[in-house]
Amino acid sequence: MKKRKKSRAPLATAVCLIIVAVCTITTALNSSTFSDKSSSSQVYSDNEDLVVHYLDVGQGDSEFIELPNGECMLIDAGEKENADYVVETIQNYGYDTINYVVATHPHTDHIGAMADVIDEFSIDEVYMPKAVSTSATYENLLETISDKNLEITTAKSGVSVYSDSELDIEFLAPVGTDYSDLNNFSAVLKITYNETSFLFTGDAEDTAEEEMLENCYYELDCDVLKVGHHGSRYSSTEDFLNAVTPQYAVIEVGEGNSYGHPHDEAIERLENIGAEILRTDELGLITIRSDGENITVE
Repeated sequence: MKKRKKSRAPLATAVCLIIVAVCTITTALNSSTFSDKSSSSQVYSDNEDLVVHYLDVGQGDSEFIELPNGECMLIDAGEKENADYVVETIQNYGYDTINYVVATHPHTDHIGAMADVIDEFSIDEVYMPKAVSTSATYENLLETISDKNLEITTAKSGVSVYSDSELDIEFLAPVGTDYSDLNNFSAVLKITYNETSFLFTGDAEDTAEEEMLENCYYELDCDVLKVGHHGSRYSSTEDFLNAVTPQYAVIEVGEGNSYGHPHDEAIERLENIGAEILRTDELGLITIRSDGENITVE
């Protein structure tokens, strides 16, 4: 009986079976090719929160950001001596690829360990302002980027890093192209996740703040501010803070530093707008989480 049924099967049925088999093999091959293209063994978390870690790198800046789309970003990396700490911290969070690297400006307390980080991880995109420095640290960073065949995208006002219906990452500064102080070249980045937002200002001082007030006043408002230049009196001007109005102000600063950061004037201005001040010299690593509606300090 089985043999008679097989011999009676219409030709069209046989053709259909062949097509199904070919499609199945093609799908399997495509899936294999897709997996082979991945340059990372990284397994992304199912967590849909935006998580910002303000790393405790002493008198320097470094922020590692876990994005709700499964990607991640590093803004600055502290001094050279912080390299092992920064690398191990990111690895402990489960990452071997950094999708977006931002070097805000060429001062060593921001880019000192960046070359080591780029050496250690797979990197997708690098953003830096067009600021010139002749320091060995900066030249070493440029060589490392070149050795890994990475291109540098200029960080400047209006440049979009990522955007979808829930998550937006965009540079607000530098606005200009010529400054006497490298601090004012600082790449200022805003991350907006649904109803919440974070602003990262590098070492931007009053000149850069004034330009942002003129160029993108209504975009400055945020929930969490990474305070400019470690709480220097030359940053966090009254007008700037009145536009930003953060709920939390994070100051990355080294205990007992020789600059006297944070300065009393900056602290007073932050207190006057009602911001809750969080300092790495007092708290160590600071982690702030957003679910798109609520902000939580962990």
